[in-house]
Amino acid sequence: MNEIKPISKDGVTAPDVTITEVEVIPLAVPFKWPIQNAGIKIPLDALPSTIVKIHTDAGVYGVGETQAWKRQGSAEDQINQVRILKEYFAPLIVGKSPFDIAAIMTDLNKTLFHSYYCQAPISDALYDVCGRILGVPVYDLLGGKCRDTAPCSCTLVLKKSNEEMFENAQEHMDRGFKHQSIKIGLTPELDYQNVKRLRENFGDDIEIRVDANASMNYEQAQQTLKRLDPFNLELVEQPVPIWDVDGMAALSRKVSTPIIADESVADDHDLLEVIRKRAASGFQTKISKNGGIYYIRKLFTVASAAGLSLYPGNHPTTSIGTAAILHLCAAWPEPIKPGNVATGINSSLADDIVVESIKVENAEALIPDSPGLGIELDEDKVKKYTADL
Repeated sequence: MNEIKPISKDGVTAPDVTITEVEVIPLAVPFKWPIQNAGIKIPLDALPSTIVKIHTDAGVYGVGETQAWKRQGSAEDQINQVRILKEYFAPLIVGKSPFDIAAIMTDLNKTLFHSYYCQAPISDALYDVCGRILGVPVYDLLGGKCRDTAPCSCTLVLKKSNEEMFENAQEHMDRGFKHQSIKIGLTPELDYQNVKRLRENFGDDIEIRVDANASMNYEQAQQTLKRLDPFNLELVEQPVPIWDVDGMAALSRKVSTPIIADESVADDHDLLEVIRKRAASGFQTKISKNGGIYYIRKLFTVASAAGLSLYPGNHPTTSIGTAAILHLCAAWPEPIKPGNVATGINSSLADDIVVESIKVENAEALIPDSPGLGIELDEDKVKKYTADL
């Protein structure tokens, strides 16, 4: 690392560091098996992940990750995501200090409003490089460490046969995962039989969650949850479309199963609408969907003030995106619920792109303590999985 000289900014001494390059790398990291749910009609064989490296004149870079799902408020495919990052965002960032995180993120959102999937890797790469320059973990930049691990749930992927899926559930139980989420919304009978089988197989040892991925209308959701009510579900995640917050609120008053929001909450304005309408008792964040560390910290604060339960989560992601949400969890002083924090590295991805993957022990993800996000890229793996767009 090059010598870093201090600079005085408004009477506060800060490192004199400048961003020199924003490198954007599209990846296709293979899944162990094809991924499908009610929101993904065509099974995916590989994760469309995009990583961003923010280089500085200090000889240090930071890294962040996003995905191109074309859902949950994001219309970009990976080609356009890369284009936005390279052509629109990179020129705004080069020449600035990586410590000016708030100013940079505000400029990005003004340039392309609501583009949280594209903003997320910038946010997290900025925090990563600042932590590396200062020699501290990202959680120290967020207020300090409040916990050593974060509780994890897991997601059961729909497979070719139910038997394979239930074998997967048993594997998770053997590893300590009591909170398991199953996808619903393909057919009512399949939903019923899957949940029934889980409860019969594992009894009260398992907390069953169902996730509709915003695939049902109000009537379908009400009928489905009424039929599943005897199985004592822990919660249902996003049963109705993104835009139907009124329907979710009505459903919350109609059914006994607690409802948490996911797709309906992209930013703090969305969250305030859910809160005002009492549409959910909690909500799940995702690093990419919600714009990375910078924005999710705000969502945690708003939700906590309103008494909503926090479910920190992620899309399937490599250890980069996993580390980002873990540092948020580490610095959060209030309770958090088990969420899909490490669903990618824990179960669905066939490989990772870092030297040492985030560890998950007995359904608890261990929070890295090294500077920045605490992960190091495996450049050979990055090269291996770079996508030819």
